[in-house]
Amino acid sequence: MLQSNNESPRFTSKKHYKKTLKMKQLQLIRLQRKLYEQNIPVILIFEGWDAAGKGGTIKRITERLDPRGYSVHGISAPDKHELNYHYMRRFWKVLPKKGEICIFDRSWYGRVLVERVESLATIEEWTRAYDEINHTEKMLADDGHIIIKFWLDISKEEQLSRFKARESDPFKSWKLTDEDWRNREKWDLYEEAVEQLINQTNSASAKWHIINSNDKQSARIAVLDKLIEEFEKQVGEID
Repeated sequence: MLQSNNESPRFTSKKHYKKTLKMKQLQLIRLQRKLYEQNIPVILIFEGWDAAGKGGTIKRITERLDPRGYSVHGISAPDKHELNYHYMRRFWKVLPKKGEICIFDRSWYGRVLVERVESLATIEEWTRAYDEINHTEKMLADDGHIIIKFWLDISKEEQLSRFKARESDPFKSWKLTDEDWRNREKWDLYEEAVEQLINQTNSASAKWHIINSNDKQSARIAVLDKLIEEFEKQVGEID
């Protein structure tokens, strides 16, 4: 079983959560400025179970940032044109410039997750991908990129609860697809794939941070805390 990196308590009130969130977002935008001034490119990777809160977490990261200095890329299945090339090609096209933050909502890890479980890649292709990904991340880190990777983890029971909530909410029902239900039926296969990918691609220069996301508010603050911690290691603490 995956062990989360966060032990954030649940917030006792919405007011406390919002106050904490605003404080963390202020720290983050000040660090964004330092990253820009020091020409440091950043890659943030978000993976996780369906309905684990990736989109909501990314929204809280970006909603107060300078919009000129970041980009968000939601990654879906490659189209017919993209299938003609190496799977990394479409990611290389959008990597950040110096001083910018690039956020991937799902990423090149699709090769060793969905493509592995759904047999969209051969065994040779997805096993080879671990080395390809490690080499790519090391090359980017050696070139000065900050790479921070998050796996948002929720229990199978919590996922079902969120699926049902989406299903009954006309404003959120679009988030739930037949594919989500099919993926849920393969939970054990995905869990095996997740544990292997983390074991195979966790490195000093591109470390995985496993976030317990059964409570969305605590998970968002935990992610912000980790970003602040990692950025301060590179640019120094903010005054």
